[in-house]
Amino acid sequence: MKKTRKELEVELEEQSKQVIRELLDWNESHAAPDLTQIEDIVLELREKLSKAMVESVVESQEQVQPVEMRCLKCGGKMRYKGRKEKIVESRVGEVDLNRGHFYCETCKEGIFPPGSTTEIE
Repeated sequence: MKKTRKELEVELEEQSKQVIRELLDWNESHAAPDLTQIEDIVLELREKLSKAMVESVVESQEQVQPVEMRCLKCGGKMRYKGRKEKIVESRVGEVDLNRGHFYCETCKEGIFPPGSTTEIE
């Protein structure tokens, strides 16, 4: 089910606050960091927050499942096997998504089609 704007806002704010707390904790534990060390931690935390934000927004989207998936190899009907975790390489790095998974009994292969982040009803 698609999250409301308010639900997503609360989730994103909490992710942001957590990253800020991590930066402040790091700052307190490093008496005299140089600019490179500060940049390194900021870039690390920026990557962490970017991934978390992408995951939250993707998971909040209400996606339409294909009524029927056909195997790209044999053309046979694929079976929906529920949602499974899938790590996807994105422009912000690897993100962990919970995606719909389809399986071809004939070819013994599965796919995670685009837009398959919600369960089939």
